[in-house]
Amino acid sequence: MEFRKAVESDIDSIMNIIRQAQEHFKERGIDQWQNNYPNLETILMDIKNENGYVLLEDDTIIGTASVSFHGEKTYEHIYNGKWISNNEYVVVHRMAIDPKYKRQGLATAIMEKVEEICLDKGVHSIKVDTHEENLAMQKLLKKNKFEYCGIIYLEDGNERIAFEKIL
Repeated sequence: MEFRKAVESDIDSIMNIIRQAQEHFKERGIDQWQNNYPNLETILMDIKNENGYVLLEDDTIIGTASVSFHGEKTYEHIYNGKWISNNEYVVVHRMAIDPKYKRQGLATAIMEKVEEICLDKGVHSIKVDTHEENLAMQKLLKKNKFEYCGIIYLEDGNERIAFEKIL
């Protein structure tokens, strides 16, 4: 399995996975990744900023995530809790696995690859937020030893629950 930076030629595969995740949330009544987000422009910006990553198996893209070392404006204020650290951190956003490959530990594999990238860069904190109804992501975070830290608000005012892991 390979985890590498995404390139523009990956865009169709990435968007296919994103659309399937959006449909999955919609079917379950979870108001996350709806209203045309993430969209093509978001994913292209991830690639341009070198934050977009893909997980491949036998040259087939089976997962995607945005991994940013540039901070997150919406993480500057956290409510009903606090971050574990105020050190440099990486943010993981827009993680999705192709539904044909779910329940194979691939989201954990992505998190493990992100940890390797962090340690290679000397960064020892990973921060993530998710919708309170996205129980699958919360289960993944707890399984991978992330700790609940509090609530953050997105730029559009939507509430998300925030987690951090110290490496």
